[in-house]
Parts: sequence; structure tokens; C-alpha cells
Amino acid sequence: MRLPLGFGAAAALLAVMAGAFGSHSLRGTLDARGLEVFQTAVTYQMYHAIALVLVALLALTSISRRLLAGAAVLFGAGIVLFSGSLYLLVLTDLRWIGPLTPLGGLCFMLAWVLIIVAAVRYPSVSEHG
Repeated sequence: MRLPLGFGAAAALLAVMAGAFGSHSLRGTLDARGLEVFQTAVTYQMYHAIALVLVALLALTSISRRLLAGAAVLFGAGIVLFSGSLYLLVLTDLRWIGPLTPLGGLCFMLAWVLIIVAAVRYPSVSEHG
């Protein structure tokens, strides 16, 4: 689970950097809607970067590593597809990239479903008595 931990930490760092870039460099360049979309990308990236770090930590418990690994892959794909497509939409004229955004959102949702399944299906060792 070092890869999800490293990717999560890197994605969090990049979210902080993107947020600073948006605040300081894009204010005069983008309209209010563009700034809002950029901020949405930053926010979702940070939430799911933290989720990746938590998935790596959850691997230290008795929860299924297979389900956690699946969630990690989906969180990573969601960050790239959701936040990445929003960044590209705001910063370029690549309108064809727009359909990737909901795919990224779907990846986020499926990752959370895997976490729920892992939590329900695999109780902690202390619950076994």
C-alpha cells in the first residue's frame, strides 16, 4: 500500500499547489465560473488524496486488502479523470474532455462503495472475540 500512500500524498501536495495557483495566478485570467470550476477540481482532488492516504492506513487493519486496493485504484482514477478534466476544461479549449468528468465522479463513488463493502464484510479482529 505504499503506492496509494505516495500517490495520495503527491495528489494532496499538487492540490495545495493548484489551489495557490488558482488563487494567485488565475484571478485576473478566469471569470467567476472558471474559478469556481477550478476550485471544485482542487477540492475534490484534496478530499480524495486524503482518502488514498486513509486507504493505505486501513491496510494495516484486518480489512480486505483486495477491496482497499480496488478503492485506491478507483480513487486515483477519479482524481485524474474528475479533477484533471476540470483543470483542462478551465485552462484550455479542449471541450471534448468534458465527458471524462462524470467518469471520474463514478470512480469516486465506486471507490467509496468498496470501502463500505470492506467495512461491512470484514469486521475488525476485536469484534471476533
